[in-house]
Amino acid sequence: MARIRVGSHRGEPVWQPALRKHQKIIPAGLISWIFDTPSLTQRIQRLCNGNFKVRVLSQEWQRPMFNERLMLGMRDGEYGMVRQVQLLCNRQPWVFARTVIPVRTLSGAQRRLAHLGDKPLGALLFADKSVRRGRMQVAHITPGQAIYDIATKDLRTSPAAIWGRRSVFYRNAKPLLVSEIFLPMAGHEACRV
Repeated sequence: MARIRVGSHRGEPVWQPALRKHQKIIPAGLISWIFDTPSLTQRIQRLCNGNFKVRVLSQEWQRPMFNERLMLGMRDGEYGMVRQVQLLCNRQPWVFARTVIPVRTLSGAQRRLAHLGDKPLGALLFADKSVRRGRMQVAHITPGQAIYDIATKDLRTSPAAIWGRRSVFYRNAKPLLVSEIFLPMAGHEACRV
């Protein structure tokens, strides 16, 4: 895979615009997941027949990764609310999701984003007609990259690599970054559906 080093930083994945040419290198079972633009949460909920759950791993103020700050136009030392969750189907983690919300976004009606608990963020974003989604990016994520280690730490066996996608969502010009990392169970299930 051709690597574009714009915005890359040591230990972070290289995110690239999601283009159809990537379909040649993305595992077949993940193509529809990565390029699907409606709510990922709703898709998983439909496939899980009511056995869907959001497991909150962490939600705290921290300095986002360099590539995340770059995407959100955040200053180098700026902190944001970082929420990390697993989307579970039948108690199995299918997706690791990481959301970065700058302080400037958490004002007005957006304050509720800091208090989601185990409610899915996707349900909130896709229910709001004023929310606009920016361009999608994809990344091939490998061991040794921080997001790989976080996403796979609860898996019984570590995959050789995983794939992710991310987008900036805007509500009233206030951004938040949502990264969705597909774990092996999502790819296996996609092959059967």
